Amino acid sequence: MWLKPEEVLLKNALKLWVTQKSSGYFILQRRRGHGDGGGRFTEYLMKIVEVAVWRSCCILIVAGFEEQATEVRTGINPLPPFLLSGRLVGALDAVLDSNARVAPFRILLQVPGSQVYSAIACGELLSGSEVYWAIAIGATAEEINQHWEWLEQNLLHTLSVFDNKEDIVSFVKGKVKALIAEETSSKLAEQEEDPEKFREALVKFESRFNFPEAEKLITYYSCCCWKGKVPRQGWLYLSINHLCFYSFFLGKELKLIIPWVEVQKLERTSNVFMTDTVRVTTANKERDFSTFLNISEAFRIMEQLADVTLRRLLDNEIFELDPGLQDPTQITKRDLEARAQNEFFRAFFRLPRKEKLHEVVDCSLWTPFSRCHTAGTMYTSDSYICFASKENGCCTVIIPLREVISVEKMEDTSLLPNPIIVSIRSKTAFQFIELKDRDTLVENLLQRFKEVNSGNPLHCNNLQNNNQNSIGLGSMCTLGDDEPACLGTEASQGKDRNECEKENNYLLNAEALRSDFHQSGVPGLDFGKSREQIKESLWDDHFVEYGRTVCMFRTEKIRKLVAMGIPESLRGKLWLLFSDAQTDLASHPGYYVHLVEASMGKCCMATEEIERDLHRSLPEHPAFQSETGIAALRRVLTAYAHRNPKIGYCQSMNILTSVLLLYAKEEEAFWLLVAVCERMLPDYFNHRVIGAQVDQSVFEELIKEQLPELAEHMKDLTALASISLSWFLTLFLSIMPLESAVNVVDCFFYDGIKAIFQLGLAILEANAVDLCNSKDDGQALMILSRFLEHIKNEESPLPPIGNHHAFFSDDQESFPVTEIANLIHDSYEKFGDHSVEQIEHMRYKHRIRVLQSHEDTTKQNVLRVVIPDVSILPEDLEELYDLFKREHLIRCYWESRSAVSERHDPSRPYAEQYRIDARQFASLYRLLSPWTCGEHTDLLAHRTFRLLDENMDRLVEFKGLASCLDVMYNGEMNEKIKLLYKLHIPPALTENERESQSPLKNPLLSTSRPLVIGKSNGDAVDYQKQLKQMLKDLAKEKDTKTEKELPKMSQKEFIQFCKTLYSMFHEDPEENDLYQAIATVTTLLLQIGEVGQRSISSGSGSEEFTEDLQPEASASDQDAVFTDTVKTLQKDCQPSPVTEGDWTVSFEHILASLLTEQSLVNFFEKPLELKPKLENAKLNQYSLRTNGMSCQSRSEPAKPSMQ
Repeated sequence: MWLKPEEVLLKNALKLWVTQKSSGYFILQRRRGHGDGGGRFTEYLMKIVEVAVWRSCCILIVAGFEEQATEVRTGINPLPPFLLSGRLVGALDAVLDSNARVAPFRILLQVPGSQVYSAIACGELLSGSEVYWAIAIGATAEEINQHWEWLEQNLLHTLSVFDNKEDIVSFVKGKVKALIAEETSSKLAEQEEDPEKFREALVKFESRFNFPEAEKLITYYSCCCWKGKVPRQGWLYLSINHLCFYSFFLGKELKLIIPWVEVQKLERTSNVFMTDTVRVTTANKERDFSTFLNISEAFRIMEQLADVTLRRLLDNEIFELDPGLQDPTQITKRDLEARAQNEFFRAFFRLPRKEKLHEVVDCSLWTPFSRCHTAGTMYTSDSYICFASKENGCCTVIIPLREVISVEKMEDTSLLPNPIIVSIRSKTAFQFIELKDRDTLVENLLQRFKEVNSGNPLHCNNLQNNNQNSIGLGSMCTLGDDEPACLGTEASQGKDRNECEKENNYLLNAEALRSDFHQSGVPGLDFGKSREQIKESLWDDHFVEYGRTVCMFRTEKIRKLVAMGIPESLRGKLWLLFSDAQTDLASHPGYYVHLVEASMGKCCMATEEIERDLHRSLPEHPAFQSETGIAALRRVLTAYAHRNPKIGYCQSMNILTSVLLLYAKEEEAFWLLVAVCERMLPDYFNHRVIGAQVDQSVFEELIKEQLPELAEHMKDLTALASISLSWFLTLFLSIMPLESAVNVVDCFFYDGIKAIFQLGLAILEANAVDLCNSKDDGQALMILSRFLEHIKNEESPLPPIGNHHAFFSDDQESFPVTEIANLIHDSYEKFGDHSVEQIEHMRYKHRIRVLQSHEDTTKQNVLRVVIPDVSILPEDLEELYDLFKREHLIRCYWESRSAVSERHDPSRPYAEQYRIDARQFASLYRLLSPWTCGEHTDLLAHRTFRLLDENMDRLVEFKGLASCLDVMYNGEMNEKIKLLYKLHIPPALTENERESQSPLKNPLLSTSRPLVIGKSNGDAVDYQKQLKQMLKDLAKEKDTKTEKELPKMSQKEFIQFCKTLYSMFHEDPEENDLYQAIATVTTLLLQIGEVGQRSISSGSGSEEFTEDLQPEASASDQDAVFTDTVKTLQKDCQPSPVTEGDWTVSFEHILASLLTEQSLVNFFEKPLELKPKLENAKLNQYSLRTNGMSCQSRSEPAKPSMQ
């Protein structure tokens, strides 16, 4: 038990303790008298001394000398040396009351050069102990040795990085205190069941990171985060969207926030100082975490959280979470563990995704072939009872509940404890014994049985009658008298289904295509036929002993039979049983016929692709040289595309379906395709083939692990991965002769994807020498292609069928032939030791990498489109994209899940996959825009959003944000003014904003302000000639440009424009000059607008317009300026769609007026740097959102470091 470190003086206490182990910093000691040998005389003497010492200490305590009594016991005031023998010290420890006994073992922290030691671990700690040393009874050496080993593995090498002993003491004390807290919480059953400790951690998590309430904390761990060679002791918090770390060590605070969606790699590794660490890799950094109390559990939870979050946010094209995890805020540590177990269960037995695991019970199953009970585990789900032996490969059973006719509790005996009998329709019964909580299990099974068979009430009633009368029955294999009724019901259902199919028999093939297009009389096939007969005989014998339905005992023997090749006559039936497509077929009578009727004749993208590929599907086989085979293939593929529009149709599905149709009836082939696409190869057949790419990554890891020499030679294994992609997508059907490839499909339906992995490794091993000698990827491709084309099946009764995908024709030079049976046998012998659990764990790891690779591809494509249109540096644009994507994801973290599907669609063009709404845009605008306007900033941000939202869908793409910021930072002055102008006219400016009161005062809006401004040195600047020339230049430009003219600005809109300008100049170093300049420009523009208003109202010509100007400034020459201005505008500008007599001003007026003031020109043309804003945004993006989206980021002692 870890103890809170306390100082110990060992000057005298060493006589009571024996040092057993020591290192540079730690000492393991055993108390004398514990573990020593001794004779009977010593024992007798011990009892005498024990009584004497007990009496002496009692006298001291009664007399009030408790302290002295304690000193005698602890050794501070030791007894005479003759009393310090091992047995006597043991007797001394028993003197005081039982709550004060000393633990027999302890570990001390030794500070070099100091006589002060800290006890940090003890054999056992009793609660409530207030004594100098915590005391325990019955502590063992094994317990203390576990602590010692943990210190050696996790701390001993770490301490060498510290420069002084004070840092060592502080670090060790902090770590041990954290371990005490974690150890205490881990012993409190579950965190959810004892919320007190978890609530404390939750309060600290919320106060330290200030996330919204929706960011739920899952669990927390004490650990170290390595910063270079220095460990920082602290707490790791794992929430639904983030990995967070907090440390306060040696007066320094560290906060670290890593969103799960930014994790690119998660692995267990080691470094120079630590033997076992968790490394979290993001795009920019690697972070190592170590010294966990239970690193395996911590890594498992981290892996599950990363997987769930990445698939929820980045792979929502097809990924459907378990119903219990649809709402991320409801995820708990227990839910994650249940989910992991559920996924393993479905993968191991290859069951539908919808299956939910309910019970996992240790038990034993009677196995007739071995004449004994086999120990294993029972798994029960919504529709299945499954069993797997503890010995891998010994025995597996899958029992669909629809096949069950009774679940019976038998009499409990010493030989058969807690037995139940599960009887199925094929007159077989399974006996399970040693079941804990048998009554509850049977009750739950009966309830789920009713739900599965709700459409067959007679079957349910028979089960109830069987179960009520079953207690005490001794027979295991006999069924009740009601079986014929059940079979009759099944027969009646089959009759109805046959009638339904008969009405539509003009659509479907009643038999497998192989039987209709069987080639006979081919010379040289007699040997193959005799081998087929031998195989059929072996399978018949196997069926007698192990069963012939989906509920058969699946053992190593059946795996060997499958590896030899399934007989042609049994292949289709066994594919149905091994994949459990038989259950789907029986559960959905008429479903396929209905799909065919609903889908045929409809035209869509999927049907067009299907029609294009129909004649490319096994064109060398006679079945697909006729309309019969082509029509059947069309119906199956079209029906599946109609059933699952998310997948629709993908290339390689046609090749797989063609082979299925050769060996199974049309409806059976459809359900086999469903099993492959939706269960056995999940996420393979979609637009991004995520599942296939994940397995390609797993395959690369297996190559490095199993074929290290080949991996060393081929540094980049992506070439092999691209070559082998078709192996996984078509199960070798497209690159291997058909008579050989069907044997591979046999193994796939029995063992799942594991069979493809191990066969791929066997192929690479067989060609390893040639591949190592290959000079380039092209030569490697030729080596593998030639090898695969020469894999033969000498035992096949089928004639050789050419492969239209072949690289080489038959007239090439002879090449060694490989027998498929031998290749499969080698694959099982050499590479068949990987379990389903190991493969699923590797899929977890590599799915993260594949999804992030897709995100990188999306990012690079978006940047490639945007870079030519902007002047922002590519590296800055890349950081801007990361901020844009993170802003989208922040909203997804803490709002309803519908927001994810609305704004993230991987099937959309790259530039449209991530879009943000007005609130998100405003957050980024505040962080990145150089036009800060105080409280006016949010208003300007929303106007900018409305301007960029051209299609009015309330979402903006990355290109719009990048273009806007490019104008603000890199645009010319006229481009910036044009953007500001657009922000103050519809649609950016709404009617409500137009009506808002202006903060500008009347003196600033006066039309009588002089246009001759005096400078500080007394000189005057005359802008008349400058303004005339500018207006003439603008008029010439309008003649040459074809750009659509901007609408004129009304007076209310102009007031809002002025308001923005005044806000932009606030706190600028040249604030006073800018205010003076804008006052002058505002006056000029107001005069222009008023003159134009009077001119339009009176309908007079240019002469009258000129006369109207003269009273305004008769003492100056301003009238000439305005005269030329108005003449130019009347000549060159088209009439604006405003009400007659309204006050208006054009963009050209505003630009020309602003150009007259050098301070304004300097303000808009001064160089601006985007990079500092980007760096600040990376630090404050989370703070801005979590602090109520305020403009000012709250200052904190330590800003969270974002990865």
